[in-house]
Amino acid sequence: MKGMTRREAVGATLAGLAVRSSAQSPNEEVALSVIGVGGMGHGHVERALTRSDVRIVSICDVDQANAERAGQTVNKNRGNTPELVEDFRRVLDDQAVDAVVVATPHHWHAPIAVRAMQAGKDVYLEKPASHVFREGRLLVDAAKKYNRILQHGTQMRSSEVTKRADELLRQGIIGEVKMSKAWNCQRHTHRQPVADASVPPGVNYDLWVGPAPFDGTFNPNRYNRNWNWYRAFGNGDIGGDGPHDIDLARWGLGVETHPVRITAHGSRIDLEGIREFPDNMLVAYHYAEGKVLVYEDRGWTPYGLHGFDSGNAFYGTDGYMIFSRRGYFQVYLGKDEVKGPGMADGPTGHPEHFYNFIDCVKSREQPVANAEVAHLSCGLVHLGEIAYRAGRVLHFDPDRESFVDDAEADKLLTKTYRSPWEIPDPV
Repeated sequence: MKGMTRREAVGATLAGLAVRSSAQSPNEEVALSVIGVGGMGHGHVERALTRSDVRIVSICDVDQANAERAGQTVNKNRGNTPELVEDFRRVLDDQAVDAVVVATPHHWHAPIAVRAMQAGKDVYLEKPASHVFREGRLLVDAAKKYNRILQHGTQMRSSEVTKRADELLRQGIIGEVKMSKAWNCQRHTHRQPVADASVPPGVNYDLWVGPAPFDGTFNPNRYNRNWNWYRAFGNGDIGGDGPHDIDLARWGLGVETHPVRITAHGSRIDLEGIREFPDNMLVAYHYAEGKVLVYEDRGWTPYGLHGFDSGNAFYGTDGYMIFSRRGYFQVYLGKDEVKGPGMADGPTGHPEHFYNFIDCVKSREQPVANAEVAHLSCGLVHLGEIAYRAGRVLHFDPDRESFVDDAEADKLLTKTYRSPWEIPDPV
């Protein structure tokens, strides 16, 4: 399995032994519904259309214009328009649907995914899989309890670049990896305050808000590609692009549990515009075995590190590797930093990762970024944000999945859901 540690691979194989009674043969068609087609979801529609063994049964979006656009994409390719659905519950009630893609705003990811697995659907879930830490454990539990396939949308796990870098790291080319770093550096611009307005025509905004708090008003700044800067709906930089690079940092470091100590700093450097998150963060995650993972983001710079806006560095006892999900890695060896093996302009894993999901729906093997992989990586997103909000060093118990003698920080591991959108806990 590409990009997985040995323990993750073994765990995934064991989990794959749980096969649903209605398991399909490798030659059968997968009936798919895509939920949320405003951005990334439309890309998944296009990827699904490249597979002759996938039939798009329905398109679901609370915005009628998004649904119609995706429906037209299917029609141009297949000559028929799938059912256009506003409410995802209709998709989950449809016994003809085998699997769903969930590409909604973050606050809807886990509530829809858990319900989908309870309804017998396999799930391709966009990153971050969870909006708060506790949701990650519920996703793992639901996948096991209902024998479902869940693929997390960290597509570099399926890239040839990752496979080749993984082979070198596991061979020990840079020695034992003791520290890894993830970064995301790009220039964001943020909107100025605007007055509340009417809900756009064709939008079911109450359903879009769903489990988040809702006072009955609509503000354009909290909708349509800008929602990630508000905690009710998104996770800021660390939970936007951050999950990709954090996931790869954990993969390269080879850690298979949660950290035991987290420290974080963040602030606002660029004071223009409004947002509920810092525009820079520096988080250090310390593991019981002595390894360290560092995450850095800068949302106010037009330049990255080592030539990449998103990337990783893996520091070993004999050298280091620079890696980027843009399709690049390069090894540097010894104190003189002699160049070793590398790869540039490689594939970034988008179609391969989706294909891996479809293949696993049919074979019932576990995918490369299953629920447990997703939880361990997305957990770092949430632990880092909690440490930033708490403003102090936090100590974490990986087995109990709670902070050590810190009830205040524990409260931030979960959230309150607007009825009727609670997730059953336990599932």
